[in-house]
Amino acid sequence: MSATARKQAWRTLKIKENFKVIKQFSNASASVPPRWTAFLFKIMRYLFIFLSAILLFTACQKAETTTTESANAKRYPMKGKVVSVDKANKKASIDHEKIEGFMDAMRMDFPIKDDWVWEDLTPGSEIRAELVVDNSATPPYYLEKLAIVAAPNPNNPAPPVNENFAQIGKEIPDFTLTNQDGKKVSIKDFRGKALAITFIYSECPLPEYCILMSKHFSDLANEIAGNDELKDKIRLLSISFDPKRDTPEKLKQYGLGYLGKNSKATDFNVWQIAVGTDEQVKKIADFFGFRYETDENDKTQINHSLRTAVIAPDGKVTKILPGNEWQKSELLDELKAAAK
Repeated sequence: MSATARKQAWRTLKIKENFKVIKQFSNASASVPPRWTAFLFKIMRYLFIFLSAILLFTACQKAETTTTESANAKRYPMKGKVVSVDKANKKASIDHEKIEGFMDAMRMDFPIKDDWVWEDLTPGSEIRAELVVDNSATPPYYLEKLAIVAAPNPNNPAPPVNENFAQIGKEIPDFTLTNQDGKKVSIKDFRGKALAITFIYSECPLPEYCILMSKHFSDLANEIAGNDELKDKIRLLSISFDPKRDTPEKLKQYGLGYLGKNSKATDFNVWQIAVGTDEQVKKIADFFGFRYETDENDKTQINHSLRTAVIAPDGKVTKILPGNEWQKSELLDELKAAAK
């Protein structure tokens, strides 16, 4: 039985109990003098209304998900198919259709506010929901008002989670970008080193997106720069997809801010931040299955997915880390393995 059904059954049971109490008083009233009978029934009628109102109010409170959102929160209707469910963290990976006015169709992990879904939501379910985007909230985006419009077909296996949007073992295409020092860089400059690539833009406001990626990369840069064994074997590259605003000078200050004053990596030998034209960045992004587009309702913001890749010294992809669930230690382990 789902949580919603259990709540309805609980309310029905309580109302039945109220009727039982009234019936008992009704039977008892047979031995009461006539002048008191009308008075007793009047009291019981008000008591029944009062108890039913309390039960209804309590049930409504339990059924609603308390969400505090700012006046700037935006809501978008969406629909898609569930790929996987993470009940412990109250998230689901969903292949969603294009969200009008917000983003193209893609696969993303979404926090879900409705508590009832975790008993009924399964891979393969088709859903409709409201995507709430609120940069002042934690998390800054989530799903509400979710409805399961089609249960998964029991005859079909659950769709596989394809984490490798670029084929593992495939050589990354060459590119030319401009780094934080205004110098041209290409994939050839990283040959012989294990390389991690991620995508960011400096004005991203989401703490679980670009901010988290840059924190991971800067922390790793500081760790690698202080390690004599790793500093000549591993490189990190963050690629900006906002060429209109992310100039080399701006990216350098952005990187220095993350590295900190006492960093040994401020020469940007380990970690580089580069930008290119829309065409140049799009070529690399498409290879890794990274999607981004300007928010139609707020031109200062760019809606995007997340993708981090590990490249072996021979220029071939060894690992794709989608989303933001991975830890920096996991990325470092992948880089060490690729460097061997």
